Amino acid sequence: MENIFQPLKNTGGFKGEMETDQSTLVKYSRDASIFEIVPKCVVHPKDTEDLKSLVKWVAQNKAQNPELSITARSAGTDMGGGAINDSIIADFTAHFNKIEMFGSDFAVMEPGVYYRDFEAESLKRGLLLPCYTASKSLNTLGGMIANNSAGEKSLAYGQTKDYVEELHVVLSDGNEYVFGELNNHQLEQKLKLTGFEGEIYRQMFRLIKDNHELIHNAKPTTSKNSAGYLLWEVWNKNTFNLAKLITGCQGTLGLVTKIKIRLVRPKPKSELLVIFLKDLTNLGQIVSCVAGYKPESFESFDDHTFKLAMKFLPDMIKRMRGNLITLGWEFLPEVWMTLTGGVPKLILIAEFTGDNQEEIYQKLLLVQKEVQARFRLKTHIAKTAREAEKYWVVRRESFNLLRQHTHGLATAPFIDDIVVHPDQLPQFLPELNAILAQYPSLIYTIAGHAGDANFHIIPLMDLTRADQRMIIPKLADQVYSLVLKYKGSITAEHNDGLIRSPYLEKMFGPQITDLFKRTKNIFDPQNIFNPRKKVGSSLEYAMAHIKKTL
Repeated sequence: MENIFQPLKNTGGFKGEMETDQSTLVKYSRDASIFEIVPKCVVHPKDTEDLKSLVKWVAQNKAQNPELSITARSAGTDMGGGAINDSIIADFTAHFNKIEMFGSDFAVMEPGVYYRDFEAESLKRGLLLPCYTASKSLNTLGGMIANNSAGEKSLAYGQTKDYVEELHVVLSDGNEYVFGELNNHQLEQKLKLTGFEGEIYRQMFRLIKDNHELIHNAKPTTSKNSAGYLLWEVWNKNTFNLAKLITGCQGTLGLVTKIKIRLVRPKPKSELLVIFLKDLTNLGQIVSCVAGYKPESFESFDDHTFKLAMKFLPDMIKRMRGNLITLGWEFLPEVWMTLTGGVPKLILIAEFTGDNQEEIYQKLLLVQKEVQARFRLKTHIAKTAREAEKYWVVRRESFNLLRQHTHGLATAPFIDDIVVHPDQLPQFLPELNAILAQYPSLIYTIAGHAGDANFHIIPLMDLTRADQRMIIPKLADQVYSLVLKYKGSITAEHNDGLIRSPYLEKMFGPQITDLFKRTKNIFDPQNIFNPRKKVGSSLEYAMAHIKKTL
């Protein structure tokens, strides 16, 4: 099989590296999901011309080899199986990793740039991309675009789609196009174009215009969503923007080569309120109470996450990049909680920001006073930035701790990104807990964005056991049914991948999923890009590719 790729190098004009050795293929067979799919080839394209050559070569050979496809990959942190497939994996981190420029409120970069590197440069200029994820030390900008990512500041700032200004994309005809916001006159010019670009605009405009009410009514009303194609974001009758559609498409419509993204100037001052819950009885009311004071971030993590952090305290301190002895003192109260059995069931952390430290602090005192009076909870205001950081590190690094330090069990993110409306939490959470209680053998952690009612439930499972694997579709169906009962989204920020694509019709119904299929066919009629994601998915295929080794 691997011999079929050699002509791409010899005569196809591809200049980058190409690897078909077994160790490389195994390395790229997994991302951060429960799945394992061994590719046939891994390529590291050097530039846009390489990507154009790659797409044209696949298109030319697709009829003879129908299984040929291209899946874009950067850091491989996708938790739904979106970055793995059985044909060609195109790794963008090796060569598409340059920040091209910063403007007064924007930046231009390639998709393989790691967010941690980008953030370091943006902060030097007093700028920030605020939709960063909890895994911001690991993921890339390309992955954020692919998944329509969000995170702790999305409560105040929104998702990645709200910051994308322009995308350069290689489409299925092997040519590169630029997508961004168009006014009505500019749209008219695009509709008159001959060739593939004009056809894309004509067909997509017709699809969205003819189904405008249906699409508008299908838009999830939760604060965040990354399920399906974001058709409702494209046209508001004044502007037309296909970059909004490509954002969150998981590389199923084309290959992004360059990103122009809007940035904000973060508030210079912040204070952190920590709230310790003995149980989840009043969580909905507590969230509603604190959210009324407009925190910029409102996060949570549970007792399992807390205990894990204390168990591997040296690792946590290392992630804070400080002295082991000095920082160890910061964690003494948490260590004491663990030793004395006083670990709270859930910890909420609410960050308030602004320009004036005293004003922020006075607001925090008001929040603290109301929470203590109404719910009789233990609270704490972080005294220093270093003290606040320890809570953020526990929240952000919880999934990585699970992945790296659990032996005999694997992290199984398959109900990991549900979101409802915050005012529904008092009704929703007891029903969710009742479902989870049906699986007493299941160990899991809960963390997430309390202010958005967006929770990440990560079970720990022995995926070598067939009976454990069979829990996955049953529990997923139960949880997703509950989420949809409350008009929520099955994925707020992690996207569909292999794990949730089969449930899109359950969420959106057959008419909208048919529009998803038509959208895919307009952009990618040969199914070149990342097949089995968004459309053409199969729960049977997903189940058959759950990894069976740790």
